[in-house]
Amino acid sequence: MSVNKVTLIGNVGKEPEIKQLDNGTKIANFPLATSETWKDKNGEKVEQVEWHNISIFGKLAEIVEMFVNKGTLLYCEGKIKTRSWDDKDGNKRYTTDIIVSELRMLGGKQKENEASKNEPNDDLPY
Repeated sequence: MSVNKVTLIGNVGKEPEIKQLDNGTKIANFPLATSETWKDKNGEKVEQVEWHNISIFGKLAEIVEMFVNKGTLLYCEGKIKTRSWDDKDGNKRYTTDIIVSELRMLGGKQKENEASKNEPNDDLPY
């Protein structure tokens, strides 16, 4: 037996990108930021932000299109999926996505100055 399940609560990092397949199914993609805060040995506050690639299909993608914006606080539940491709130099590249099957909006839009800090890095090597 095995389990592939992930639960995240975080803020949307960019306006969702919405695409439509030939069969009419919509897909929403966006980065989601989760963070962890602690005090280091000197008592200084440290925050670590993780960025997750979120993909949502079908009716949930339509909901994202209508109601989700940069900064929106979301509960996302789904599975982890890793895909690979060859870049322009012929190197094998990997991306890990969270394929969301359950979505809940937990709050309104985050304050603009908080939403813009810690922007996702699109140049990550995976």
